[in-house]
Amino acid sequence: MADMSNLLSPEELAALAQGIDDGSIAVDTGFNLTTRVKKHDLASEDSTLGVNTSSIEMINERFVRLFRLGLMEVLRTSPRINPSRAQIVRFGDYLKDLRPPLAVNTIRINPLRGFSLVTIEPTLVFSALDNFFGGTGSGMPGSPRRRATDKDGEPLPANWLPPTRMFTPTESRIVKIILDVFFRSLKEAWAPLLPVNFDHVGSEINPQFAQIADENDLVILSRFETESAGGVKGFVDLVYPYASLKPLRDLLRNRVQADGSEESDMKWRKELTAAVGDAQLELQVLLGTVVDHYERVQNLKEGDLLFFKKPELATLMIGGLPAFECQVGMSGPNVAVRIENATSPETL
Repeated sequence: MADMSNLLSPEELAALAQGIDDGSIAVDTGFNLTTRVKKHDLASEDSTLGVNTSSIEMINERFVRLFRLGLMEVLRTSPRINPSRAQIVRFGDYLKDLRPPLAVNTIRINPLRGFSLVTIEPTLVFSALDNFFGGTGSGMPGSPRRRATDKDGEPLPANWLPPTRMFTPTESRIVKIILDVFFRSLKEAWAPLLPVNFDHVGSEINPQFAQIADENDLVILSRFETESAGGVKGFVDLVYPYASLKPLRDLLRNRVQADGSEESDMKWRKELTAAVGDAQLELQVLLGTVVDHYERVQNLKEGDLLFFKKPELATLMIGGLPAFECQVGMSGPNVAVRIENATSPETL
């Protein structure tokens, strides 16, 4: 049993509390007094530890504009692209919703750690292939006379493909063209935040073989829903491992500017200055002031005189506020003022 004789009595505890309250007992002694403590649970991986998905969404919005323009240049089509909200999900949950074949591309985004994933639905590949060769972008590969059925005889979806169906060399070339535009657009979208470069590591048709993370690891999913001019819908997924963006949490907390360059800021200031320069202001010249009693002012009548000492300089009022000191004179047939100096704000 613990020795209870070394414990303080209630009277001693009260005396200590009284001494701390009245300052007779110093409490600012010891080591690491300026250290601040932040609670952290080592047993859980909290998705709110710093990765700001709103910043990822701002990058995605900029990326979509660039990606659409890039596809229009190389594929002669401008698909409709709608980014969904960036989601933090477990990698295993993401994989179970995918059905092969898909254009699954493992990529390296330098200087981020680990590998990321770009997944392209085959309908987008076939639509882009049709557009590339002058079509409307509405075709699927092959035109079977009889619709495919499952083992129970039920008809399969019109865009159904066998899970082991490989991409032809021409289709793989279209995938590479899409990836080149994707990398170029994403690099420019990331530029305001961080300069990045891309390396294509490998390609698969089954996402189960592209293991960029364990099933229980968190990833950040950005899905871009696309629709071609021919009405064909598909998606492009960009998957970051959560651990690769964690070192950037301080950068991601900051606001990502739309363009992020000093040149654009200077252009904005110049345009704002030009716009303000067209505003009209009312200027008044104050020659002097008189202070008098209310009773005398109340009894003033026509012909009465008020005497005051004329100041050396008149005051130029702009919007009711004194702005400059000036000389009053003549310029040809007109009364004019000459600016002598600006009025200091401290004198207002």
